[in-house]
Amino acid sequence: MLKTHPVTRVILWIVAMIVAVWLVAPSLIVIPLSFTDKASLVFPPTGWSLRWYESFFTNPQWTAALGNSLLIGLLVAALATLLGLLAALGLRQMANKKLIAGLTFGLLAPMVVPGIVVAIGLYAVFLKLGLVGTLLGFVLAHTVLALPFTVVAITAGFAGFDSRLEQASMSLGADRVTTFLKVTLPNIVPGMVSGALFAFVTSFDEVMLSLFIKSPYLNTLPVMMYASVTRDTDPTLAAAATVILLIVTALVILGLTLSGRKKRVRAK
Repeated sequence: MLKTHPVTRVILWIVAMIVAVWLVAPSLIVIPLSFTDKASLVFPPTGWSLRWYESFFTNPQWTAALGNSLLIGLLVAALATLLGLLAALGLRQMANKKLIAGLTFGLLAPMVVPGIVVAIGLYAVFLKLGLVGTLLGFVLAHTVLALPFTVVAITAGFAGFDSRLEQASMSLGADRVTTFLKVTLPNIVPGMVSGALFAFVTSFDEVMLSLFIKSPYLNTLPVMMYASVTRDTDPTLAAAATVILLIVTALVILGLTLSGRKKRVRAK
């Protein structure tokens, strides 16, 4: 292993910390903004108040949008993880490398195609199918965007899995279903958890596509925040952003903790 000079390590740590602060600082600024006592977004705050959190949690439009985002995000995470698992299993069983490359490109296309293009295409299809402004429409649309992340995460999980364990299981009398449930699945759980987290965050934070398929009766929190910016800029918006930040951070920490625990259990 290549050893680095202590001074070089210190410099690298400093650079890494500067980059980390530069990336995180814009997100953290909304937290003090949400506690301001002013009726506008002024940084740094000159006084402190919880009035904007009260405004957020007592306004049925904001709370309904938050509930819709949480429900849609959970449904998308479950559906995208299931479809990503099936897709990864299918790709793993194929022998034709050209076909694998073509299918992989198709599965990952929503990740690289501009969001506005996907939004317009889905809106045109959903309009004919009557899915605009429906819970099913939101779940299906967000799953299209989330699926590439679950495919990548689960495929990466399979890449670190020794297929000889499956052969050993079946040689000892286990059928394919039992082998999958007791040997394969436990070893790819960290990849599935990572994929589910990415899927949830992708859905929970989606604005562009949601703007096209929303209705007056079904809005998500990011859409409500966007609408709030176009009308006014009261700090309720910062309170909503802080709520999103806390929810996403808590879920990521929980997912990393569960994945780490699974790895430690397997190591023992």
